[in-house]
Amino acid sequence: MSTAWEAEDAAMDRALALAAEAAAAGEIPVGAVVLDAEGRILAEGRNNREQTTDPTGHAEVVALRAAAAAQGSWNLAGSTLVVTMEPCVMCAGAILQSRIGRVVFGAWDEKAGAAGSVYDVLRDRRLPYRAEVVGGIREADAVEQLREFFSERR
Repeated sequence: MSTAWEAEDAAMDRALALAAEAAAAGEIPVGAVVLDAEGRILAEGRNNREQTTDPTGHAEVVALRAAAAAQGSWNLAGSTLVVTMEPCVMCAGAILQSRIGRVVFGAWDEKAGAAGSVYDVLRDRRLPYRAEVVGGIREADAVEQLREFFSERR
């Protein structure tokens, strides 16, 4: 049986692979994986905003929708979201609405992050629900994907 850390590390491997797929499709390279309470992959997603012309097509939202569909419920309490980049305000709201209990992410987003850098929506005591946040996991890998993507476009 694997530990929670091992499950999250494997999920980050998958999220990084999904981010690479997003980059290859011309999307900002962000990937996300939802783990169930036992650490098994419940669902995954990657940025697809350009492809779908959907402004909510962020990896986290795609993964949360897939997880809710797979589970047959919007309530994902006990689940963990593993994502390559710190969630934005929109994604943080969706995470809280889905009752995700733990968020693990790679790269900090100093421009629009909502899990501790610019805002701290996920842990805001004024809100009725909060999530545990662990940031900077495999940060160098996630940052490198983002740097490479944007350097090719500038």
